[in-house]
Amino acid sequence: MASWPKGGFPYFAQAMTGFEYCAAVGMIYEGQTANGLQCTRSIRNRFDGQKGNPFNEPECGYHYVRSMTSWASILAMSNFHYSGVNRTMFFTSTPGIYFWDNGSAWGTCNIENQRIVLTVLYGKLALDQFELTGTGSKKLKNFLLTKNSSKTISFDK
Repeated sequence: MASWPKGGFPYFAQAMTGFEYCAAVGMIYEGQTANGLQCTRSIRNRFDGQKGNPFNEPECGYHYVRSMTSWASILAMSNFHYSGVNRTMFFTSTPGIYFWDNGSAWGTCNIENQRIVLTVLYGKLALDQFELTGTGSKKLKNFLLTKNSSKTISFDK
């Protein structure tokens, strides 16, 4: 990748966590969830507070932006997608509580038995459609959530 003709090799001891996170997220998206999570655990174990600073994953220097790809694992695990153009939100059908953020609002999505409780903790969210992977989509009418409000969306079996 690079050479230092006058000596020194400043980044020889640093793993490139941004690339590792990218690979881990790719594994999760391709259905290799266990491998992707193991890769992520391996990265986090190197920065556990004893072996490395838990608030900084150095890569070509400190506080490097590529490590921000770790946040993509949240999207991969929840299969979250949002279209502001179509006012559509997508999630996995796997039960759980998931974080979401669309740029102007953020909150949680609690999925249990094809019953969704969508909560806005900040901002405002207007939707025309909600979709669960492998389950289908639901058209919504007059669906608007504001800060600290929730609505339930049910998918009939």
